[in-house]
Order: sequence, then C-alpha cells, then structure tokens
Amino acid sequence: MDDLERYELRFRRAGLPLLIEGWSAREDALPRAFPLLAIVLCGELLGALNLEWSPWANVGALAAAVALVLGAVALSNRLAGRPVRALPRDLGPIELGLFVVVPAILPLVFGGQVTSALVTAGANLLLVAVAAFGFGFGLLAILAWALRRVAGQLASSLLLLARAVPLLMLFAVVLFLTTEMWQVFADIDDGSLAGVVALLAAVGTLFLVVRLPREVQALEREAGAGAPLTRGQRLNVGLVMLVSQGLQVLVVSLAIGLFFIAFGLIAIKPHVLDAWIQTTGQHVGPRGLGLTVELLRVSAMIAALSGLYYAIAVLTDSTYREEFLDEITAELRETFAARSEYLVLLRDVRA
Repeated sequence: MDDLERYELRFRRAGLPLLIEGWSAREDALPRAFPLLAIVLCGELLGALNLEWSPWANVGALAAAVALVLGAVALSNRLAGRPVRALPRDLGPIELGLFVVVPAILPLVFGGQVTSALVTAGANLLLVAVAAFGFGFGLLAILAWALRRVAGQLASSLLLLARAVPLLMLFAVVLFLTTEMWQVFADIDDGSLAGVVALLAAVGTLFLVVRLPREVQALEREAGAGAPLTRGQRLNVGLVMLVSQGLQVLVVSLAIGLFFIAFGLIAIKPHVLDAWIQTTGQHVGPRGLGLTVELLRVSAMIAALSGLYYAIAVLTDSTYREEFLDEITAELRETFAARSEYLVLLRDVRA
C-alpha cells in the first residue's frame, strides 16, 4: 500500500490525479475543499445581521442563523446515514445543495433581502463549481507544477520566441507604427482595453481547447499509457498541456509588451504623438522619462495580439509544435510508464 500511495502522490504532484484508479471527485477531491467551504459558510452567517436592528436583536438573529446551519448539517447527516453530529466524510449533492441554499436563506428570512439572497446563492454555486473543477481535475496541483518549472518554461518560451521573431516582430512593429493603432487604443478606457484583451485571450484559449484533444491522443499513442486513458484522464492530460502552453504564451506576451514599452520610449517622441493623436499623452512618472498611459495601452494591445499569434503558431507550425511538445512528451512518457507499473502493482494487491 505504501508503494501505491507513492505512485498516487506522484500523479497528484504532476497535476494528474485522475490517473489514480477509482478516483472520485466526491470522495477524493471535494473533501479537500471542505475547509474553504466551511470558512465561507461561517462568513455568510453574517448575512443574518441587520444594521437597523439593536445589538441584542442582531445577537439573536446570529444565534438563530447558527442554529439553522447546525440543523441543516444534522439533516444532511441523517439523510446520509451518518451520526447527527458527525463531520461529513464526503460532499455529495445533499451537502453541496445545502451549502448553496441555506446561506441564501439567511438574508431573506432575517431582512427580506431578495437580491442579497440571490447573489449569495449564485456566488456559492459558482464556488462549488470552481472547487469541483479545481480539486477534481487537480488544477491547483497543475498550477503548482507549472510554477515549479517556470524557469524551464521561460527558457523554452524565449527559444521559441527567438525562432518566431522574424515574422512576429515584423507583424508587431508594423502595427505599432501605424497611426490607426494609436488612434484606436491610445484613447480607449481601461475597462474596454481589458475587455479586448480578454476577448483575444478567449479566442486563443478556444483554439487550444479545440486542438488539444488531438494532441493528447497522439501523445497517448507515442508515450504509451499502458491501459487506454478514460475520457476524464484525457481531459486531465489536456488541462496540463493547456496550462503549460498558457504559461508560455504569458511569458512571450509580457516579453513583447516590455520590448515595445522600451521601443516606444526611444522612438516615439512627443511631437510624433501630437501628430498621431493630437496630444503629447498622459505622462506616468517623471515627464522627462517619456512614459505615457497611451504607450502602455498600445504596448498591451501589441502584446495581446502577439500572444494570440504565438498560441496559434505553436500548434500549427511543425517546428514550434515539436519544440513545445517534446518537453511535455518526455514528462508524460515518464508519468505513463509509472502508471503502467502502478496498474500492475494495483492488480497484484487486489489479487
């Protein structure tokens, strides 16, 4: 059993918990979110308070809210066949449903606040979905894995960027030096700029999501996963690849954004700005530095567009694709080999 636990711990650290046989989001993942959900639930007890009431009335309301929550816990334990005062061993539909509904009842019962009740229920439902996805597919482990190898990702990203520079930089510099680019994005408000960047990020992510299943199947055949992967396991592997490439795209985008900020400080003089956008710009920091809000906005847009181009090129251009997938393939080959050993050991233990 110790050997099995070591294999399973390795899969978790690699961000691939679904490679563990018998993995259940209800029994293995959601209980890990129990402390977070409990803290949120305790904070939402304050929804029973009303600033217009006297202190003693609020104390009574808070006591009633605690009693209501404890009653809901006792009810869920009874329905699940557990002792009334026991802590849940797993989080099933009953427990999660009560977590969504009970805190939303508090502002409704103790203050008639319909909007607050709906917002609380919606927020709790979203939190449950995020917890189920994050813990069920090992998203937190994947992020930790990605951060541990950020130095290697940086080197790989810069290598690929160096190969992509001729075409990418030509495309980016031409855009940067166009009057229309500055007229459109220099005067855009921060909310609209964030919306455009988010739209480009969504398009790039959608492209990767559509392309990655094919790459996962190819990796499974090449690396040799032992027993065929299930749909959930393939999704877990695809999520690892998505986070890995997302980190590369982020590094490349930041590098390009910083380059164009430096390029703009040198090449874009106040009289050029005045000719393009009829203003010398809103300066950030010392005026002699030449750093303007407009330069930051245009550089951000160039970085976002370049990131989108890079994300598409990595999976469509054979040279970039091989560079990107080689490292992932090597790591997955080791993980899949460990999975084959794990499955053999598991069969021996069960026999």
